[in-house]
Amino acid sequence: MATAHLRPPDLSLRALAVWRRNFDVWRKLAIPSLLGNLADPLIYMLGLGYGLGQLLPEVDGTSYLAFLATGTVCFSVMNSASFETLYSGFSRMHVQKTWEAIVNAPVSLDDVVLGELLWAAAKSLLSGMAILAVAWALGLTGSAMALWIIPVAALTGLAFAALGLAVTAVAPSFDFFLYYFTLFITPMALVSGVFFPAQQLPPMLQQLAGVLPLHHAVALARPLFFGQVPQAPLLHVAVLAAYATAGFLLALVLTRRRLMK
Repeated sequence: MATAHLRPPDLSLRALAVWRRNFDVWRKLAIPSLLGNLADPLIYMLGLGYGLGQLLPEVDGTSYLAFLATGTVCFSVMNSASFETLYSGFSRMHVQKTWEAIVNAPVSLDDVVLGELLWAAAKSLLSGMAILAVAWALGLTGSAMALWIIPVAALTGLAFAALGLAVTAVAPSFDFFLYYFTLFITPMALVSGVFFPAQQLPPMLQQLAGVLPLHHAVALARPLFFGQVPQAPLLHVAVLAAYATAGFLLALVLTRRRLMK
């Protein structure tokens, strides 16, 4: 029993029922939810893009607004996946006891965690695509290669959703998530090339940024936005996939340890 939480994942298509349950709840408040997720990244993109863009020269051969738009897509996906798995996920797991109710049906706890992962990734993809649509409407990109950002955003959502579920599994209260955002999410956004080129950072910070998932998401999305092939795309994809896989497995272990008595 002491090592029951370390067993291999036991997954099935029942995870899609968990996804559907969350979708059915969300669609009742879909518009306010989307507006809430979009407001923060749109303010960053338009406020900083048009404000600082008037003061800055071109960045990497393009306008600052266009440069910022690509980072904002990834930033939006990261935020949406994190908020969904942390605050909404914690509410379903700990406050409402929804997860415990679901496992009384023929659905395993592993399927619940997988369903939550897929749901958070799907919801974050919507947020990222909305930002991309705004950038397209503003004429910041017209390249068909920008459509490849969609699978990049999906993989990014999976990576951050997995990390969020792992944090949720050990959180004693909602206040605990402030540490995650303050010590991990916010610093990562500042060094991963969202708001300015990461090449301007000191070498030590560049090396640190190189192991963070947001850096690899931006490294994939920004060239695609401008119709270019990213450098070392397989490396960036592999890092994001590794975060998604490792985060999910860790979330499974920690959730089992917390909920399986």
